[in-house]
Amino acid sequence: MSDLILTYLEMRARPTLAVTPPFRTAMLLRLEDPTAAFYRYLYSAVGSQWGWATRSGISDADLLAIISDPLVDVFVLYQGGVPAGFFELDRRIPGEVELVHFGLTPEFIGRALGKPLLAAAIEAAWDDDPERVWVKSTNLDHPRGLLTYQWAGFVPYREERISAP
Repeated sequence: MSDLILTYLEMRARPTLAVTPPFRTAMLLRLEDPTAAFYRYLYSAVGSQWGWATRSGISDADLLAIISDPLVDVFVLYQGGVPAGFFELDRRIPGEVELVHFGLTPEFIGRALGKPLLAAAIEAAWDDDPERVWVKSTNLDHPRGLLTYQWAGFVPYREERISAP
């Protein structure tokens, strides 16, 4: 296994993104009363192919404490009534918003939904006019992930290399 490379990116001003809206059967909904089981489904459906593991090992109570926090928002993209992806925003640190998780399920990759979903995430992140919005990406993410974040206006500011065991 090769080293894990974490790239931290940020934006300090609201970008103006020109994207084609998703298909007319798409709907973006905020999880108002999330359940651990549904969140775990989304997390696994989107992240398992990219090696996401940080939320897998925590208890339902700890997970619900995070995703039910009023300063954390989880939005789910539905395409034709089917969950197609999600993003999670964390506003718990004053003045900043972290795009904690973002992605599509494998069945919906390649259907021109990624950029509109990212644009929606960025728009929601800037709702409270933070000083910055940031995200981290790894070399395990989708091959176009880092470029897509940069397309949206994120600028790399730090790279971290973690040696594989």
